[in-house]
Amino acid sequence: MHAFLHRSLRQALIILVGVCIACASRADVSAAVDTLRVGGCGGIIPALRALHHDPRLDAAAAAWAGGSQLARAVDQGGYPGLSMRGLQVIGNDGAVMQSLRRSRCGIVADPQFRDIGVYQRGASSWLVLGVPLVVPPPSQVPILVRRAVELVNAARARGTQCGARSFAPVAPVTLSARLGDVALGHAADMAAHNYFEHEDLAGRSPADRVRASGYREKLVGENIAYGPTTVEEVVRGWLASPDHCENIMDPRFSEMGLAYAQGSRQRHGLYWVQLLVQPRV
Repeated sequence: MHAFLHRSLRQALIILVGVCIACASRADVSAAVDTLRVGGCGGIIPALRALHHDPRLDAAAAAWAGGSQLARAVDQGGYPGLSMRGLQVIGNDGAVMQSLRRSRCGIVADPQFRDIGVYQRGASSWLVLGVPLVVPPPSQVPILVRRAVELVNAARARGTQCGARSFAPVAPVTLSARLGDVALGHAADMAAHNYFEHEDLAGRSPADRVRASGYREKLVGENIAYGPTTVEEVVRGWLASPDHCENIMDPRFSEMGLAYAQGSRQRHGLYWVQLLVQPRV
Protein backbone atom coordinates (compact mmCIF):
# COMPACT_ATOMS: atom_id res chain seq x y z
CA MET A 1 0.00 0.00 0.00
CA HIS A 2 2.80 2.39 0.88
CA ALA A 3 4.63 1.54 -2.35
CA PHE A 4 1.44 2.25 -4.36
CA LEU A 5 0.99 5.64 -2.70
CA HIS A 6 4.63 6.52 -3.28
CA ARG A 7 4.44 5.56 -6.96
CA SER A 8 1.20 7.50 -7.47
CA LEU A 9 2.67 10.56 -5.83
CA ARG A 10 5.73 10.40 -8.07
CA GLN A 11 3.53 10.07 -11.18
CA ALA A 12 1.41 13.00 -10.05
CA LEU A 13 4.51 15.14 -9.59
CA ILE A 14 5.75 14.21 -13.08
CA ILE A 15 2.37 15.15 -14.57
CA LEU A 16 2.34 18.41 -12.60
CA VAL A 17 5.82 19.32 -13.80
CA GLY A 18 4.74 18.61 -17.39
CA VAL A 19 1.70 20.82 -17.03
CA CYS A 20 3.81 23.63 -15.55
CA ILE A 21 6.29 23.40 -18.43
CA ALA A 22 3.44 23.65 -20.94
CA CYS A 23 2.04 26.67 -19.08
CA ALA A 24 5.43 28.35 -19.07
CA SER A 25 5.92 27.74 -22.79
CA ARG A 26 2.51 29.16 -23.58
CA ALA A 27 3.24 32.17 -21.40
CA ASP A 28 6.53 32.74 -23.23
CA VAL A 29 4.79 32.86 -26.61
CA SER A 30 2.10 35.18 -25.27
CA ALA A 31 4.82 37.36 -23.75
CA ALA A 32 6.54 37.62 -27.15
CA VAL A 33 3.32 38.83 -28.73
CA ASP A 34 2.73 41.35 -25.95
CA THR A 35 6.29 42.62 -26.22
CA LEU A 36 5.74 43.38 -29.89
CA ARG A 37 2.39 45.07 -29.22
CA VAL A 38 3.54 47.19 -26.30
CA GLY A 39 6.74 48.09 -28.12
CA GLY A 40 4.93 48.99 -31.34
CA CYS A 41 6.88 46.40 -33.34
CA GLY A 42 10.13 48.07 -32.43
CA GLY A 43 8.71 51.58 -32.51
CA ILE A 44 7.45 51.57 -36.09
CA ILE A 45 3.76 51.68 -35.15
CA PRO A 46 1.85 53.11 -32.16
CA ALA A 47 2.10 51.09 -28.96
CA LEU A 48 -0.85 48.89 -28.03
CA ARG A 49 -2.00 47.24 -24.85
CA ALA A 50 -1.21 43.61 -24.13
CA LEU A 51 -3.66 40.88 -25.12
CA HIS A 52 -5.90 39.08 -22.66
CA HIS A 53 -5.26 35.35 -22.37
CA ASP A 54 -8.48 33.39 -22.95
CA PRO A 55 -8.49 29.63 -22.19
CA ARG A 56 -11.22 29.13 -24.77
CA LEU A 57 -8.79 30.28 -27.44
CA ASP A 58 -6.19 27.85 -26.03
CA ALA A 59 -8.69 25.09 -26.70
CA ALA A 60 -9.36 26.48 -30.17
CA ALA A 61 -5.62 26.59 -30.92
CA ALA A 62 -5.27 22.95 -29.82
CA ALA A 63 -8.18 21.84 -31.99
CA TRP A 64 -6.79 23.80 -34.95
CA ALA A 65 -3.40 22.16 -34.46
CA GLY A 66 -5.23 18.82 -34.46
CA GLY A 67 -6.67 19.42 -37.92
CA SER A 68 -9.94 21.27 -37.34
CA GLN A 69 -10.77 24.35 -39.38
CA LEU A 70 -9.97 27.47 -37.40
CA ALA A 71 -13.51 28.91 -37.43
CA ARG A 72 -14.96 25.59 -36.33
CA ALA A 73 -12.33 25.21 -33.62
CA VAL A 74 -13.10 28.68 -32.23
CA ASP A 75 -16.83 28.01 -32.33
CA GLN A 76 -16.48 24.66 -30.56
CA GLY A 77 -14.28 26.25 -27.94
CA GLY A 78 -17.13 28.59 -27.05
CA TYR A 79 -15.36 31.87 -27.74
CA PRO A 80 -17.97 34.47 -28.81
CA GLY A 81 -15.78 36.39 -31.22
CA LEU A 82 -16.55 38.67 -34.12
CA SER A 83 -13.40 37.62 -35.95
CA MET A 84 -10.20 35.72 -35.35
CA ARG A 85 -6.81 35.10 -36.91
CA GLY A 86 -4.58 32.04 -36.58
CA LEU A 87 -0.79 31.95 -36.81
CA GLN A 88 1.62 29.03 -36.68
CA VAL A 89 5.27 29.64 -35.84
CA ILE A 90 8.15 27.19 -35.43
CA GLY A 91 11.18 27.48 -33.18
CA ASN A 92 12.24 28.29 -29.63
CA ASP A 93 11.23 31.44 -27.80
CA GLY A 94 13.84 33.63 -29.50
CA ALA A 95 13.00 32.27 -32.93
CA VAL A 96 9.30 32.86 -32.31
CA MET A 97 9.97 36.49 -31.44
CA GLN A 98 12.10 37.00 -34.53
CA SER A 99 9.58 35.30 -36.81
CA LEU A 100 6.72 37.39 -35.50
CA ARG A 101 8.71 40.62 -35.69
CA ARG A 102 9.97 39.93 -39.21
CA SER A 103 6.80 38.86 -41.00
CA ARG A 104 3.79 38.82 -38.66
CA CYS A 105 4.11 41.98 -36.60
CA GLY A 106 1.34 43.73 -38.52
CA ILE A 107 -0.98 40.89 -37.54
CA VAL A 108 -0.15 40.49 -33.86
CA ALA A 109 -0.13 44.29 -33.46
CA ASP A 110 -3.50 44.77 -35.12
CA PRO A 111 -5.46 46.98 -32.67
CA GLN A 112 -8.72 45.13 -33.27
CA PHE A 113 -7.47 42.03 -31.44
CA ARG A 114 -8.09 41.81 -27.70
CA ASP A 115 -7.64 38.14 -26.76
CA ILE A 116 -5.10 35.37 -27.41
CA GLY A 117 -4.85 31.61 -27.03
CA VAL A 118 -1.77 29.44 -27.58
CA TYR A 119 -1.08 25.75 -28.06
CA GLN A 120 2.38 24.26 -28.34
CA ARG A 121 3.55 20.87 -29.54
CA GLY A 122 7.25 20.28 -29.86
CA ALA A 123 8.86 23.23 -31.60
CA SER A 124 5.58 24.42 -33.14
CA SER A 125 3.25 27.03 -31.65
CA TRP A 126 -0.30 27.77 -32.78
CA LEU A 127 -1.66 31.21 -31.87
CA VAL A 128 -5.27 32.31 -32.16
CA LEU A 129 -6.04 36.03 -31.87
CA GLY A 130 -9.63 37.05 -31.28
CA VAL A 131 -11.89 40.08 -31.45
CA PRO A 132 -14.51 39.62 -28.71
CA LEU A 133 -18.16 40.37 -29.23
CA VAL A 134 -19.33 43.00 -26.75
CA VAL A 135 -23.11 43.04 -26.60
CA PRO A 136 -24.69 46.20 -25.14
CA PRO A 137 -26.80 45.27 -22.08
CA PRO A 138 -30.60 45.57 -22.36
CA SER A 139 -30.55 48.61 -20.09
CA GLN A 140 -28.63 50.48 -22.79
CA VAL A 141 -31.13 49.83 -25.61
CA PRO A 142 -33.22 53.03 -25.17
CA ILE A 143 -30.03 55.10 -25.00
CA LEU A 144 -28.60 53.46 -28.12
CA VAL A 145 -31.81 53.93 -30.08
CA ARG A 146 -31.98 57.62 -29.17
CA ARG A 147 -28.35 57.99 -30.15
CA ALA A 148 -29.10 56.39 -33.53
CA VAL A 149 -31.86 58.92 -34.16
CA GLU A 150 -29.47 61.74 -33.24
CA LEU A 151 -26.86 60.50 -35.72
CA VAL A 152 -29.42 60.02 -38.49
CA ASN A 153 -30.94 63.45 -37.93
CA ALA A 154 -27.50 65.07 -37.83
CA ALA A 155 -26.83 63.65 -41.30
CA ARG A 156 -30.23 64.77 -42.55
CA ALA A 157 -29.73 68.28 -41.10
CA ARG A 158 -26.40 68.90 -42.80
CA GLY A 159 -27.12 67.11 -46.08
CA THR A 160 -24.70 64.57 -47.45
CA GLN A 161 -23.29 62.82 -50.49
CA CYS A 162 -24.64 59.33 -51.11
CA GLY A 163 -22.40 57.88 -53.77
CA ALA A 164 -22.97 59.96 -56.91
CA ARG A 165 -26.08 61.66 -55.51
CA SER A 166 -25.97 64.80 -53.42
CA PHE A 167 -28.74 65.35 -50.86
CA ALA A 168 -29.68 68.75 -49.46
CA PRO A 169 -30.68 69.05 -45.79
CA VAL A 170 -34.03 67.47 -44.97
CA ALA A 171 -36.39 67.44 -42.00
CA PRO A 172 -35.61 65.12 -39.06
CA VAL A 173 -37.27 61.78 -38.42
CA THR A 174 -39.02 60.95 -35.16
CA LEU A 175 -38.71 57.72 -33.22
CA SER A 176 -41.56 55.21 -33.43
CA ALA A 177 -41.86 52.53 -30.76
CA ARG A 178 -44.05 50.40 -33.04
CA LEU A 179 -41.50 50.51 -35.84
CA GLY A 180 -38.83 49.62 -33.26
CA ASP A 181 -40.81 46.50 -32.34
CA VAL A 182 -41.09 45.52 -36.01
CA ALA A 183 -37.35 46.07 -36.47
CA LEU A 184 -36.61 43.94 -33.41
CA GLY A 185 -38.80 41.14 -34.72
CA HIS A 186 -36.83 40.94 -37.96
CA ALA A 187 -33.44 41.30 -36.25
CA ALA A 188 -34.29 38.51 -33.82
CA ASP A 189 -35.56 36.28 -36.62
CA MET A 190 -32.38 36.71 -38.66
CA ALA A 191 -30.26 36.05 -35.57
CA ALA A 192 -32.21 32.94 -34.58
CA HIS A 193 -32.25 31.41 -38.08
CA ASN A 194 -28.83 32.54 -39.29
CA TYR A 195 -29.78 34.51 -42.42
CA PHE A 196 -29.30 38.08 -43.60
CA GLU A 197 -31.98 39.31 -45.99
CA HIS A 198 -34.69 41.96 -46.20
CA GLU A 199 -37.24 39.29 -47.04
CA ASP A 200 -37.86 37.02 -44.06
CA LEU A 201 -38.23 33.23 -44.13
CA ALA A 202 -42.00 33.57 -44.46
CA GLY A 203 -41.52 35.59 -47.65
CA ARG A 204 -42.60 38.90 -46.11
CA SER A 205 -41.06 42.19 -47.20
CA PRO A 206 -40.29 45.08 -44.81
CA ALA A 207 -43.55 46.74 -45.88
CA ASP A 208 -45.45 43.50 -45.16
CA ARG A 209 -44.04 43.35 -41.65
CA VAL A 210 -44.81 47.02 -40.96
CA ARG A 211 -48.36 46.58 -42.26
CA ALA A 212 -48.88 43.43 -40.16
CA SER A 213 -48.14 45.44 -37.01
CA GLY A 214 -51.14 47.66 -37.71
CA TYR A 215 -49.08 50.62 -38.84
CA ARG A 216 -50.60 52.45 -41.80
CA GLU A 217 -47.66 53.04 -44.12
CA LYS A 218 -47.29 54.78 -47.46
CA LEU A 219 -43.60 54.08 -48.11
CA VAL A 220 -41.13 51.82 -46.27
CA GLY A 221 -37.34 51.69 -46.42
CA GLU A 222 -35.19 49.24 -44.50
CA ASN A 223 -31.46 49.16 -43.75
CA ILE A 224 -29.88 46.06 -42.24
CA ALA A 225 -26.34 45.36 -41.05
CA TYR A 226 -24.44 42.49 -39.47
CA GLY A 227 -21.39 42.79 -37.28
CA PRO A 228 -21.08 46.33 -35.84
CA THR A 229 -21.17 46.52 -32.06
CA THR A 230 -21.89 50.24 -31.68
CA VAL A 231 -24.54 52.60 -32.99
CA GLU A 232 -21.86 54.93 -34.30
CA GLU A 233 -20.30 52.15 -36.35
CA VAL A 234 -23.55 50.92 -37.87
CA VAL A 235 -24.82 54.40 -38.84
CA ARG A 236 -21.42 55.33 -40.24
CA GLY A 237 -21.47 52.16 -42.33
CA TRP A 238 -24.93 52.88 -43.70
CA LEU A 239 -23.98 56.45 -44.61
CA ALA A 240 -20.92 55.13 -46.45
CA SER A 241 -23.09 52.83 -48.60
CA PRO A 242 -24.98 54.72 -51.35
CA ASP A 243 -28.23 52.72 -51.20
CA HIS A 244 -28.42 52.75 -47.39
CA CYS A 245 -27.47 56.41 -47.34
CA GLU A 246 -30.24 57.29 -49.79
CA ASN A 247 -32.77 55.64 -47.48
CA ILE A 248 -31.53 57.73 -44.56
CA MET A 249 -31.63 60.95 -46.60
CA ASP A 250 -34.99 60.36 -48.32
CA PRO A 251 -37.12 63.41 -47.45
CA ARG A 252 -40.31 61.38 -47.67
CA PHE A 253 -39.48 59.40 -44.53
CA SER A 254 -40.57 60.99 -41.26
CA GLU A 255 -40.53 58.12 -38.74
CA MET A 256 -37.89 55.59 -37.78
CA GLY A 257 -37.48 52.41 -35.74
CA LEU A 258 -34.24 50.64 -34.89
CA ALA A 259 -33.28 47.43 -33.09
CA TYR A 260 -30.54 44.82 -32.86
CA ALA A 261 -30.24 41.16 -31.82
CA GLN A 262 -27.29 38.94 -31.03
CA GLY A 263 -26.50 36.13 -33.46
CA SER A 264 -26.31 32.42 -32.76
CA ARG A 265 -23.21 30.23 -32.36
CA GLN A 266 -22.71 30.19 -36.13
CA ARG A 267 -22.74 33.99 -36.38
CA HIS A 268 -21.95 35.69 -33.09
CA GLY A 269 -22.24 39.31 -34.24
CA LEU A 270 -25.12 41.72 -33.92
CA TYR A 271 -27.92 41.99 -36.48
CA TRP A 272 -29.18 45.56 -36.91
CA VAL A 273 -32.44 46.65 -38.52
CA GLN A 274 -33.47 50.23 -39.26
CA LEU A 275 -36.94 51.02 -40.58
CA LEU A 276 -37.68 54.39 -42.23
CA VAL A 277 -41.31 55.02 -43.02
CA GLN A 278 -43.64 57.57 -44.54
CA PRO A 279 -46.96 57.14 -42.73
CA ARG A 280 -50.23 57.11 -44.61
CA VAL A 281 -52.20 60.21 -43.70
